[in-house]
Amino acid sequence: MSAITLIATDPARFDPVALDQLEACARYDGMARIVGLPDLHAGNGIAVGAAFWSPSHVWPHLVGSDIGCGMALWETDCLVRKFRLSAIERKLHGLDAPWAGDHAEALAEVGLPPRVASPALGTIGGGNHFVEFQRIEAIADETRFADLGLRHDRVWMMVHSGSRGLGQAILQAHRQADARQGIPAGHAKAKAYLAEHDGALAWAILNRQIIARRFCESLGFDGRRVLDICHNSVTPHRGGWLHRKGAAPADRGLVTIPGSRGDFSYLVEPIAEAADHALHSLAHGAGRKWSRKDAHARLSRRFKVADLQRTALGSQVICEDRRLIFEEAPDAYKDIGMVIADLEQVGLIRVIAKLRPLLSYKTRAA
Repeated sequence: MSAITLIATDPARFDPVALDQLEACARYDGMARIVGLPDLHAGNGIAVGAAFWSPSHVWPHLVGSDIGCGMALWETDCLVRKFRLSAIERKLHGLDAPWAGDHAEALAEVGLPPRVASPALGTIGGGNHFVEFQRIEAIADETRFADLGLRHDRVWMMVHSGSRGLGQAILQAHRQADARQGIPAGHAKAKAYLAEHDGALAWAILNRQIIARRFCESLGFDGRRVLDICHNSVTPHRGGWLHRKGAAPADRGLVTIPGSRGDFSYLVEPIAEAADHALHSLAHGAGRKWSRKDAHARLSRRFKVADLQRTALGSQVICEDRRLIFEEAPDAYKDIGMVIADLEQVGLIRVIAKLRPLLSYKTRAA
């Protein structure tokens, strides 16, 4: 059985089901190291918030169906003092509809073939995906913040989405009859999967970029992308293959780690000296405390939809899917402050800034 490292000041907080899922993966032939991050939680057969390294094999199901899912963070040119929730809310319409831009041209610009065109390009999707407008709540490292050329008086925008149906199709095409049996990395099947996987990564990054443009255009904003990271991927690492399932990369520069839609998010910088301890990976968010089913069952009895359209931090939530607004409620997620503290405790990150949510967009009818 391969070694499992848990990144947490109190591992007893982890869901036993998630730990069982890690242990099951540790028994895979060819698996060498596994890391459970502070946002670890049980997934659909595979723990989310984990990194898996093998010197010899690739497992498509460890990446999952939303290949390339990740976070992009943009600094807009809108001043915080000019951001008016009511005015912004009125302008955010039509963004769930297919993007009207030139799909073929956009795909060609990033080296993707026309066959991966989809009406989903430029749309957020469901689940835990979102666009959130934020402001700087506090700067933890003034010098680094200034060195990066960041501005504290601007509205920021975080985009969370992935490869939509493309990733799902790739997983289905390459799913193993026995998921425990990985594909030897030198095998033609592995090479075929990795080529399609890399295309899905590029598609997901493009998707986030188009989503950001659509939202900015609808509001009359301009902006610049500060970072874009994928947290569902498999990449070469030290002669082998590093699978991240709900794990942010610690070897791609700045990282944004969001809380729930009613909590703070953090802009952090990985610390290289400690990175190997966690397989060069970080938490990708707060992590679920309750499953979607449990969240709906617990919260729909206590709250009305209108109660969840405003958060304890005063931010607004646009989510016109009556089930999703309960499934994705802040109470369904862990405390992001504890997740960040765990990462700091073991020397994996340096916090640069904390961001407060202003408006979270999930989906609306029109």
